[in-house]
Amino acid sequence: MTQTVLILGPSGRIGRHAKKAFERAGWNIRCFDRKTDDLMTAAQGVDVIVNGWNPPYTEWAQTVPALTADVIAAAKQSGATVIIPGNVYVFGPDMPDRIGPDTPHRAAHPLGMVRRDLETAYREAGVKTILLRAGDFLDDEPSGNWFDMVIAKSAAKGVLSYPGGADIPHAWAWLPDLTASMVALAEKRDQLPIFTDIAFPGFTLSGEQLTHVCAQALGRPIRLKKMSWLPFFLARPFWKMAKHLLEMRYLWDTSHTLDGAALDAILPERQQTDLTSALGLALQHQIHPDQPVAGREVAI
Repeated sequence: MTQTVLILGPSGRIGRHAKKAFERAGWNIRCFDRKTDDLMTAAQGVDVIVNGWNPPYTEWAQTVPALTADVIAAAKQSGATVIIPGNVYVFGPDMPDRIGPDTPHRAAHPLGMVRRDLETAYREAGVKTILLRAGDFLDDEPSGNWFDMVIAKSAAKGVLSYPGGADIPHAWAWLPDLTASMVALAEKRDQLPIFTDIAFPGFTLSGEQLTHVCAQALGRPIRLKKMSWLPFFLARPFWKMAKHLLEMRYLWDTSHTLDGAALDAILPERQQTDLTSALGLALQHQIHPDQPVAGREVAI
């Protein structure tokens, strides 16, 4: 019997890739339209709900609790399993180098607390939930993430602008791989606990390593430049987003990697895209196709 997934936020980063991944696996797809659809009605008869809703940071405190309650209510009524893309915000600045399902949630900053409350709500709700935790996103088209908006913005000029220490490991998730794992976990949901908190390992790279692989992917020299945070401080009085970006600055200066052992135990045949290929696709919209490409020299 063909299974059905309801995708919330189908035009967003997670939703767009989840739609493709579930379609490839032969699922029936329902895409939720917040302008016209009723969530309780849309969720009737579905097997899985992918919660791809992610309001801007500036709206998290006001909107995330209500959105969470709505999804939980819809899942309770329909009996659907909810899949949530998790992040590392819940651990706070004192998080360990290696993050797994048992890592304590100690965040005390505002965005981290919103995410802690979200996860607690699902843990206590009694609905089947799969939380797949990942690092910063890498996408195959510009989608407003740190990589395409800041780091690789000047890649065409041979420069990566990096927000943190060049030698500090940082976790990344290639979205096609992340959503492929969502599908695989959805298809094994009956074998999982009622609340599954699982880490998606993705890629862990320092700024120096990221630069090196980007140069390989592009076949041209790339140098790493330290990004200045001064404009964010100056903009804070009149740009609400600035204070939230500054709040999360610690992630770029705190070593962290996601432990994939639990995911690999559940999905032993899980495939991972080659890093150079993934970064080549993530960079493809930063480089004009008519620009001359240097030889295979690599510079960092």
